[in-house]
Amino acid sequence: MKDPFIIQIDKIKNNEINNYSKNRFEGDVFPFNFNIEYLKPVIEKKDINKLFALIIFGITILFFYSFYLQIAKGDYYRNTAEGNRLRIQFTKANRGIIYDRNKEPLVKNIPRFSLYIIPGDLPKENKENSNFSRQEILNKLSQILEKPRSDIENLIQDIPSYSYQPVLIEDNLDYKTALLLKIKSQFLRGVVLNTETRREYLDGNEFSHLLGYLSKISPKELEAKKGQYLFNDRLGKTGLEFFYENLLKGEDGKKQIEVDSLGKEERIVSTLPAKSGKNLVLTIDSGLQKELASALKEKYPNKKATAVALNPKNGEILALVSQPDFDSNDFAKGISQEDYQKLKEDKNNPFLFRAISGEYPSGSTVKLVIASAALQEGIIDVKTKIHSTGGIRIGKWFYGDWKAGGHGLTDVTKALAESVNTFFYYLGGGYQDFKGLGLENIRKYAQLFGLSEKTGIDLPNEASGFLPTEEWKEETKNEVWYIGDTYHLSIGQGDLLVTPLQVANFTAIIANGGIYYKPHLVKEIIGSQENDFLSSENFKESLEIKPEIIRENFISPENINLVKKGLREAVLSGSARALADLPVEAAGKTGTAEVGGDKETHAWFTCFAPYEDPEIVITVLVENGGDGSSVALPVAKKVLNWYFSK
Repeated sequence: MKDPFIIQIDKIKNNEINNYSKNRFEGDVFPFNFNIEYLKPVIEKKDINKLFALIIFGITILFFYSFYLQIAKGDYYRNTAEGNRLRIQFTKANRGIIYDRNKEPLVKNIPRFSLYIIPGDLPKENKENSNFSRQEILNKLSQILEKPRSDIENLIQDIPSYSYQPVLIEDNLDYKTALLLKIKSQFLRGVVLNTETRREYLDGNEFSHLLGYLSKISPKELEAKKGQYLFNDRLGKTGLEFFYENLLKGEDGKKQIEVDSLGKEERIVSTLPAKSGKNLVLTIDSGLQKELASALKEKYPNKKATAVALNPKNGEILALVSQPDFDSNDFAKGISQEDYQKLKEDKNNPFLFRAISGEYPSGSTVKLVIASAALQEGIIDVKTKIHSTGGIRIGKWFYGDWKAGGHGLTDVTKALAESVNTFFYYLGGGYQDFKGLGLENIRKYAQLFGLSEKTGIDLPNEASGFLPTEEWKEETKNEVWYIGDTYHLSIGQGDLLVTPLQVANFTAIIANGGIYYKPHLVKEIIGSQENDFLSSENFKESLEIKPEIIRENFISPENINLVKKGLREAVLSGSARALADLPVEAAGKTGTAEVGGDKETHAWFTCFAPYEDPEIVITVLVENGGDGSSVALPVAKKVLNWYFSK
C-alpha cells in the first residue's frame, strides 16, 4: 500500500481541488511548495472590504435614525407616550353674577353633575361579553341613564376614536343617578363624571328676554371663536348673557393630571387657576320689572304686549317687559328639541323682544315729536289756534278727526291733551294758507328724537324702526307721495314704524327738558366673585357706567315746557284723565294705531311722573288691544300707584 500521506503533486494544477480530491491515493502526502497555490481563501480581501463598508453604513443609518427618534422627534414621541399617562384638563371659570340696581341677584350658579365619555380611553374591542368592553360600557350607561344605547353612540360616532376631548353625554343629572355613576365610573374606562355649575334664573319668565339664556355652543360658533371655547362649552345666546358674554364668562383654568390605565385621575401634576367672570349691576329695578310683567299678564294674559320703564334723568332702564315670554331655566337645564320647536313655531312669537325688536305704527304718541318740531320751526307758538270742525278735505279725500264735529278752537296744549288730529294735519302737511312742516322737516326732527335709528341700548337685535320717504314709496309701491301721506305721518299712522323703547326715549326727552340720553342697562361692573361681592376689595375694582348724552339743545326749553304742559292737561282734562288720582302728578299721551284690515288697533300709552321733577317714564303697548286710554293706560296706572306707594 502506498503511503497514505503522499499526494500526487502533478495532479494538483490550476487550483483544481476537485481533480485532486478525485485522483488522490490513500496515504498520499502534501509536500510544502511555495510555488503552488494550495487552498485559496474563499472570501477575497475586496469582498471583506465591501462587507465592512456595509456594516459601517448600517451602523450609521441606525445612529442617525436613533438620533432622529430621540433628539429630533424625542419631544413628540415622549409627549405621545405621556399622552396616555398625562392629560390636560380644563377647569371652568365661574360665570359672573347679574344683580339688579339694589344688588339683589337675578341669577345664580348652582352645582350640576355632567357625564362625559373620553373616546380615546374607551376599549377598542366590541365583544359583547368581555369585561369592560366598549359595548358593555355603553350598555351599562344606557341602563343607568334610561336612554337608548344608540343615542349615546350617536353622540360619539363622529368623534375620532383616539380623541381625548371629553364628549358630553348627559347634563344636569339628579343626585341619585350621579351617585350611582360616580361609583360605576371608577371601573368603566373612558367614563367621567364631573361636578360643574349651571345657570339658575331666579325669575326665569319675567326676565327671560332681558337676561337671555345660555346654551351649548354650535359648530359654527365654535369655528368662529376658535381657541376661546371648547366643544362642550355653553355661552350666552340672547339678552344680556349674549351682549356681555366676554365679561361674564371669565377665563378657564387648566390642570395637568396623571391618569391610570382606566384613564382615571391619580394625581394633579400642575394647576393654572380659573378666573371668574365679572359681575354686572344693572339699572333694572327687579321689583318694578315683576310688577310691570304682572300688570300686563293680569289684565291681558292672552295678548302680545310690552312695556318700558326708564329714568329720564340719565337714560337708565328700570324695566323691560315683553309678553308672551319663556322660561330661561328651560334652556339652562337643557331644553328638548321638541319643546324648543314648540316655542319657535308659536304664532305669538315668544322669542321676540317686543320692547326693542318689535316695530309698530306709533299712533298719536308721535304727536309729541310733531308738536316740538312745529314750535321749534316757528310754524306755531303758544298763541296759535286752529279751528277743529271734525276734519279737513283735500279734493275727494277727507281726513277726519276721532271726534265727530271736532274740538273747536285748539291750541297746542289742547291738541296734545285731547289728541286733536286736525291740529296735527295742519302742523305736518299744512292746509290752505297754513304752511306746515313738510316731509323733510318731519323727518329731520323725528331723527333728532331718535326715530329710524337704534338707540344703542346694550342688548342684541335692536330694531331701528322706519321713516318713509318719497323715494321709498315710489320704489316699493310705485306711487308718488301725496299730501295725505304727510297727514298720516303727522298723526302716527301710515308707514311710520317705531319701537316701544324709542317711544319711551322721546317721552324722556320731553320729560327731562330736551336731553337725549343713551338708554343703558348696566350701572356698574364689579370685579370677579372670588371674594365676597360686597367686600371693599371688590368695590375697588368696580367700574361705574356714566350716563351718555347723544344730543341736546335741539328743542328750546320754552317749547319743551309747552309740550309738557299739553301732556299734563291730558291727565287733568284730556284722554289720560284716569291718572288724575295718582299719589303724584303725572303727564301722558295716549295712542291708538291702525294696523290695516279688520285687525284691532294697537293700544299705546306713554307717561312720566312726577310732573315737576320726573323720575320715571313708562310706555305700554298692547298689540291689537284697542284704544290706548282704556287698554294701555290702566297698566301704567297700576304700576305707577305701586311705584309711588312702596
